Amino acid sequence: MPQQPPTSAPGPVPDPGSRQDPALLHVTEQTRTYPCPNCGGTLAYDPVPAALKCASCGTVVPVTSDVASPAVIAKRDLASTMAELARLQANAQTRVSGDKEVVCQSCGGHTMFSGTLTAVRCPFCNTPIQRNDVQDAPTRLPIDGVLPLRIGERDARKQIEQWINTRRFAPNAFKKYRELGSFTSIYLPYFSYDAATTTHYTGMRGVYRIETYRDSEGRMQTRTRTDWYPAAGVVNNQFEDVTGHASDGLDDQKITDLEPWPMDWSHRYSPQFVAGHLSRTYDQDATKVFKGRVEPRMESVIDATIRADIGGNVQQIHSRNVNWLMVRFCQLALPVWMLAVTYKQQPFQVVINGVTGEVQGRRPWSAVKITFAVIAGLLLLALVFWLYQTYGGEA
Repeated sequence: MPQQPPTSAPGPVPDPGSRQDPALLHVTEQTRTYPCPNCGGTLAYDPVPAALKCASCGTVVPVTSDVASPAVIAKRDLASTMAELARLQANAQTRVSGDKEVVCQSCGGHTMFSGTLTAVRCPFCNTPIQRNDVQDAPTRLPIDGVLPLRIGERDARKQIEQWINTRRFAPNAFKKYRELGSFTSIYLPYFSYDAATTTHYTGMRGVYRIETYRDSEGRMQTRTRTDWYPAAGVVNNQFEDVTGHASDGLDDQKITDLEPWPMDWSHRYSPQFVAGHLSRTYDQDATKVFKGRVEPRMESVIDATIRADIGGNVQQIHSRNVNWLMVRFCQLALPVWMLAVTYKQQPFQVVINGVTGEVQGRRPWSAVKITFAVIAGLLLLALVFWLYQTYGGEA
């Protein structure tokens, strides 16, 4: 990927609505909370009214107008942004620490933010608390956009129930464990990429040819031969909003299978959407996610384009040289409902796309159920064979 000279620091996306944001900022702790203006309880973002809602008295506080509607999320150049970020990190006197202990301003209890968590609940009074020092940190990439949660807890639990009940070979005990597992909503960090490529390739075009021949017994037969011809050319590809999650400790394939995400529904980021939910910042930066998760997916599309350009019935790609003309990205916070269950000392995760409702997960297999299914299948086969032997010849 060609390197471009740094242009400007990857500063945080401006928040013009911060003056209207109903958050209560705690300067000493560098945190924010959302107290209810009516009863003093806590506000949380609720997808049903698409607003902040108090769980105690039901008061609804609209999201500020500057972020209330979907918007086009601006992207920045990957190479120059990451080069500038590396320069800032090298010169930084202090960095935002992963672990941070804060004092809850509601009850005085101590709450720990571990690793990349940026929004948690106080373990003593359940007050939602957000770190206020990560988004503006000069040595971290800011969150540019957010897909607000659209599926509430009740609907998410129904989706989980339906998914688990259709796992016919899951142990019955595991199905009961879902009531004991940890079930929570969390905004996960993603990077979304646009790219443009030009690729020079060489390969072979295979064209089927049907030929007729006479076999050893003198009968006419046909067979397919492949004639190969050299091929070379140039193809262009445009990519838009190809996403890759930036978290460690998750089932990579299942998280990827939650796609597609409706990017047209993205809003400019505001902590208001995260209020009352867990949130994480990225474990892997934009370059690592691109190289490890996104670039291979783009390259598979490039290969498909090359094969279509070669034509014929079958194709071989001998070489390709991809020139990345442009790679731009933004960071998004995307909502997921997550059920974490430990069954027989093994962890299992079931995740739900908090916007579309897509469910993905892993569960244990019941050896007893599988054994009975195999036996039942063999018995059915034996019955069919017996019926055929007994009555098959009768007409």
